[in-house]
Amino acid sequence: MLRQLRIQDERLVESDAANGQGHVYIAPEESEKRYLIDEVKLDEHTLNSALDPDEPSRLEFEPEHIALIFKRPRNYCSETEFLFKADSMGLFLFPQRLIIVVSEETPLFEGRQFAKVRDLHGVLLKVIYRRIFHFEEHLKVINKITEELEGEISTAMTNKNLLNLFTLEKSLVYYLNAISTNGKVVEKMRANAQRVGLSPENLEFLDDVLIENGQCYEQAAIYSQVLAGMMDARGTIVSNNLNVLMKALNLVMLMLMLPMLVVSIFSMNVALPLQQHPWAFSIILGIGLVTVAIVGFIWWYKRL
Repeated sequence: MLRQLRIQDERLVESDAANGQGHVYIAPEESEKRYLIDEVKLDEHTLNSALDPDEPSRLEFEPEHIALIFKRPRNYCSETEFLFKADSMGLFLFPQRLIIVVSEETPLFEGRQFAKVRDLHGVLLKVIYRRIFHFEEHLKVINKITEELEGEISTAMTNKNLLNLFTLEKSLVYYLNAISTNGKVVEKMRANAQRVGLSPENLEFLDDVLIENGQCYEQAAIYSQVLAGMMDARGTIVSNNLNVLMKALNLVMLMLMLPMLVVSIFSMNVALPLQQHPWAFSIILGIGLVTVAIVGFIWWYKRL
């Protein structure tokens, strides 16, 4: 699917094929790929890299354009079961147009950053900035889910919550790698600002992008370290909960076994004390209840 936009009154608006400056290809079909390769002269490998989720970020200088592969968070759905992964996108900057290739529908031009745009270089930088902000939004969601799972683990003894935490830890590893490669690309753009064609205003904004990406990486690293450091403690909590439950079950079994022992002794087919006593049944039952009371008192006194 193709979306076309242009800059009008320092804002991005929908456009037609005649005067479109921004071309957004969402999950391009084979015919659209052939057009980009044959007519627009995009490198086929670079175009395929823009749709490959495992492709690292990179910046390449082609004769007629600049090719940028940048990582972005993949849209989250419930079927992934707390697994957050990164995807790739391609940004191809020509003198008169910007081509963006993504594998799925995703918000590209939302947010206050796009309230004022003057040129295609500014659009490119703000798309990059929006992707970094998108990572930060996902990190907040991951942190919130982690806190909720922590509360459930303290009372539940199933493996489901622990497996969910392992999945979140894996997600943070993916995000750390994606954010790190994005940062290297931004640094390369900063080092080749003149070759990229950045104005002083764009260069100042690029510095903000570099700082924001660094903060995003630090935030992801902190979440990852805290989650990894607490996994053993959470496993210990589950084991402790299991030990408490087993102790309680053993106590119940002991309280049941002692009365059964008393009753079994007086049920033997031999001469026994109290067998001719008119209150024998009540006495035996009382002895059993006393044993239960003694075990219960010891448990309460020792706080087992």
